[in-house]
Amino acid sequence: MKALEGIRICDFTGQLAGAGATKWLAAFGADVVRIEDPVNQGAWDILRSMPPFVDERRGFDFGGGFNNHNVEKRGITLNLRTARGKEILAELVKRSDAVTENFAAGVLEKWGFGYDQLRSLRSDIVYVSNCGFGHEGPYASFKTWGPIVQAASGLTYTSGLPDMEPAGWGYSYMDHTGGYYMAMAILLALIHRQRTGEGQWVDMACCETGLTLNGPAILDYTVNGRPLRRSGQPDGNRSEWPRMVPHGIFPAAGDDEWIAIACRDDADWARCAAVFAEPWAQEAGWSTLTTRHRDQDAIEAQVTAWSRGRDKFAMQRMFQDAGVPAAAVQKPAERVDHDPATEDLWPTAHHTKMGDVRVDGMPVRFSETNWEIRRGAPCLGEHTEEVLGEWLDMDPSEVEALREEGVV
Repeated sequence: MKALEGIRICDFTGQLAGAGATKWLAAFGADVVRIEDPVNQGAWDILRSMPPFVDERRGFDFGGGFNNHNVEKRGITLNLRTARGKEILAELVKRSDAVTENFAAGVLEKWGFGYDQLRSLRSDIVYVSNCGFGHEGPYASFKTWGPIVQAASGLTYTSGLPDMEPAGWGYSYMDHTGGYYMAMAILLALIHRQRTGEGQWVDMACCETGLTLNGPAILDYTVNGRPLRRSGQPDGNRSEWPRMVPHGIFPAAGDDEWIAIACRDDADWARCAAVFAEPWAQEAGWSTLTTRHRDQDAIEAQVTAWSRGRDKFAMQRMFQDAGVPAAAVQKPAERVDHDPATEDLWPTAHHTKMGDVRVDGMPVRFSETNWEIRRGAPCLGEHTEEVLGEWLDMDPSEVEALREEGVV
């Protein structure tokens, strides 16, 4: 059996902060059934129609991001504007272990499926919601998106150079991280139910998740009154705590090619000096951390001049063979298609319309119950007949009648 085989998830999640969470459960065997609206053709999840695309085809079944975040799930359409649609959802909830969603606060409650209603349908139901500011508190009604959460939580402020505006993180970091935390929350609540028979509502706020990632920066301000971005802080990739020199990203041969080097201590420097094989590395008196830290600018200038004309992968091998932490800064094609260390991290999933497509796998390996990704994301309503037949014992003619009535 798979690790989560037998677990049924009634899933309203979308984009990445939610869909990324239930992707974990599906990859480990849970039956995750996405509930979508047949009327607006997948608009609940804007990624359905967004690039990247595999070819010239467009539409709500061809979004590359949607496929990536929803592999191994099944999908049905259900019109919750209709009384019959709500009746069917109630029956699905009765047969579910968990209901998951990441709408704005209060959406399911407006539909008549808040936690109290869910609990009346199944007393031990686990309900996990994930929105920007949670369902309680002064910000509960605020709308958020990944970068907004990052800004409100303080993460955006941590990224940028002195005397310039915060640079931000370049992508929706908290969508990814929010999904990870939501997956943990779902599993913890299911374990608690397994042990006690008690269901519960897990009200998760993505902004609070972001706050926890500030860590020592908040503690430093609380204790010492020091802001994270201030004069004298190291720029770029230098390391002050603990001190390491050289520690950074250096240019390599070619356009926008780089290598990362981390010299941890004096023993590492001796190994680095042997790799550099240059007089300046042996004769400049940089054998101790104190002198290297004092002359950090000069060392970085020398390493830059040395590395600029060399192949990044050749340098990676040289440093790693010497026992120094170093790695080529890899571009997507290098990382996905040519790195044997991670070749199993991008499996091929078969999508009904797109065909075989590479997707993100799971960065863990279980010796007995490992994850599996073979099936692509569901096309809109692809499994409606299948799921209603399995979960509710409906025959195909009943489902067809519901389709004609606009219920599914």
